[in-house]
Amino acid sequence: MAKRKIEEVVAELALPIAENHSYELVDVEFIKEGANWYLRVYIDKPGGINIDDCQVVSEELSDKLDEVDPIEQTYFLEVSSPGLDRPLKKDRDFEKYKGEQVEVKVFQPVDGKKVFEGELLGLVNDKISIKLGGSSIMEFDRDKVALVRRVIKF
Repeated sequence: MAKRKIEEVVAELALPIAENHSYELVDVEFIKEGANWYLRVYIDKPGGINIDDCQVVSEELSDKLDEVDPIEQTYFLEVSSPGLDRPLKKDRDFEKYKGEQVEVKVFQPVDGKKVFEGELLGLVNDKISIKLGGSSIMEFDRDKVALVRRVIKF
């Protein structure tokens, strides 16, 4: 089964488990690192995720994966928090973090730059809008953006 299809199937299995515990299913990744495959499931909730939350989802999802068996190769299952600087991928992420500082990385340079930082204005018609310093606004076609993530300053 293709990597993207595996991620979709696992997301369908993980979503009811996460929702049953009032968690948000943030993302699912099936990725090869070195010789090993990793199935990573990211969950979140208001106030953040702790190790017990991860364990509950991991155990229930592991049982479901054993039952359905959608992945042929050997892999490691990891359930964790997406972290403070998590990538914004879903439409609801752009709504949730509107008004916060974000970093936008594009595949091809725009005006000689590939990284932009500014206030997230939102996502409209598949265009990501940010307000740069001052009052200038930039829009990026979503399919031309490699990564959007929150900027965390300590």
